[in-house]
Amino acid sequence: MNWFSRMRGPTEPGGAPLPDNALVIDVRSPGEYASGHVQGAINLPLNRFEQEIGRVAPDKSVPVMMYCLSGGRSGGACQLMQQLGYRQVVNGGSVGAVALKLNRPIERA
Repeated sequence: MNWFSRMRGPTEPGGAPLPDNALVIDVRSPGEYASGHVQGAINLPLNRFEQEIGRVAPDKSVPVMMYCLSGGRSGGACQLMQQLGYRQVVNGGSVGAVALKLNRPIERA
């Protein structure tokens, strides 16, 4: 079982540890990000996502976990990344769910 299949498992409290080279991307607006984001997350709003993902994640083999408020926007970003050739992409859902899965605090800017 790989890291991404373990992260999807709803019965696994805390989830699997995030690989060292993985990226956590928050696709919410800068204001939403400032109001509370997972420690270490990169803010890449959905309206700039397609234009900037290549700069933020140039290596398409690096694991990426994305989140937003509820998982809807991050789900769309996951689909886009898969269409662009990224191989290890997972929708973490909401900011709270990702913070719990990764055992990281929520920071405010």
